[in-house]
Amino acid sequence: MRKVILVKFAPEIFLKGLNRGKFEKKLKDNIKNVIKDLNYEFVEDLGRWFIYSEQMEQIIEKVKNVFGVMEVCVVTQVEASLDNIVKQALLELQETSAKTFKVETNRANKNFSPGSMEVSRKAGSYILQNNTEVSVDVHKPECTINVEIRNMAYIYAKRIKAVGGLPYGMNGSTMLMLSGGIDSPVAGYMMARRGVELSAVYYHSHPYTSERAKDKVKQLTNILKEYTGKLTLYVVPFTEIQMQIIEKCREDELTIIMRRFMMRLACALAEKYGVNSVTTGESIGQVASQTMEGLIVSDDVSDRPVFRPLIAMDKVDIIDVSRKIDTYETSILPYEDCCTIFVPKHPKTKPRLIEIIKSESVLDIDKLVEKAITDMEIYK
Repeated sequence: MRKVILVKFAPEIFLKGLNRGKFEKKLKDNIKNVIKDLNYEFVEDLGRWFIYSEQMEQIIEKVKNVFGVMEVCVVTQVEASLDNIVKQALLELQETSAKTFKVETNRANKNFSPGSMEVSRKAGSYILQNNTEVSVDVHKPECTINVEIRNMAYIYAKRIKAVGGLPYGMNGSTMLMLSGGIDSPVAGYMMARRGVELSAVYYHSHPYTSERAKDKVKQLTNILKEYTGKLTLYVVPFTEIQMQIIEKCREDELTIIMRRFMMRLACALAEKYGVNSVTTGESIGQVASQTMEGLIVSDDVSDRPVFRPLIAMDKVDIIDVSRKIDTYETSILPYEDCCTIFVPKHPKTKPRLIEIIKSESVLDIDKLVEKAITDMEIYK
C-alpha cells in the first residue's frame, strides 16, 4: 500500500481519434518537464497515469497548472483484491468529516471479479458495518469514494481541480500583444489553455512610460510562464512612432493609427520568428478603439489570423479570470503603458478605413516599423 498521485487528463483528449496519441504524448512530456527537478516515478496502469514521489505537495502544485490536466487526485494504491479495496474505502472515508457517502467503481481490468456495481455495494456495506455514524446518499453525498480497478487497485476521495484545456504547444503559436493591463494576460492564458504556444510583445514609450511599467510586464510574463513553462518577451520601443503620429496625423485618429502600428509590429515579429497568429486582449465596445469599425480598421494591416478570446466577455468576467490566474494584483499596479498616454480627448469611434489609410500615408511606415524591430529588447 502506498500513496500516489492520479493525473486525469481532459475528456476532450479522448475525442481526438487517430491523433489522441500525439496529444497524450505532448501532455506527458509537459508534465515531466514541470517536475523534472523533483524526484518521482511515473507509472501507467491500463490507460491511467500515476506519479509516485516523496514530494507529493510540490508535484501536485506543479501538475495542476499543466494545460490538459483536468484533475489531480491523491490515491492509495493497494493489491487488487476485494478485501483490500473495502478496507481502504473505509479508511478513506474516515479521513474526512463526511456524514454521507457513496462509492463509485471503475473496473478497467475486466479479469477482476466481481463487477463494478458489486464492488461498490460491498465497499458501501463494509463501511456501514464499521461506522454507524455515516449513511449512504447516492444523489448528493458529502463524500464520494472512488475505486479504480486496474492491474492494481486505487482508492481515493481527495480530488483537486486542475486547469484543464489542451496540451500546451499542440495548436500552433501566437504573438500576444501584452500591455500592463488586466485584459491581455487573461487573453494569453486563454489561448495557452487551448494548446497555443505564446510569445509576447510589449510596446514601451520611454521616457513617457517608466521602467516600472516595463518591469510590471515582465512580472506578468513570469506569471504566465508558470502555466506555459517558457515564454519570450519582446519589448519594442514605441516612442518615435507615437511622436510621429502626434506630429503629422489628426488628434482624433491617434489611437486607431497607433493600434494599426501595433498590429504591424506584432505581425512583423511573428513573421521573423515563425509565429502563426496574433492575439489581443480586446473586448468589443470596451474602449473607443474596440468598436466594430475600429477592429476592422486595425485588422486591415494584419497578414495572419488575429484572435480575441475576450471579445464577448465583460470586465467583471475578465477580472474574475485574472484573479484566478494571479495576474490581477500585478495588472492594477499604477504604472501607465503606452496605450494610456497621449489619449485624445475625443477619439474617433467609427473610423473609415479609406480615411485612416490617407491620414497615415504621411508617415514612413516601413522605416518606423523596421527601426522599432531593430531596437527592441528580448527577454527569454
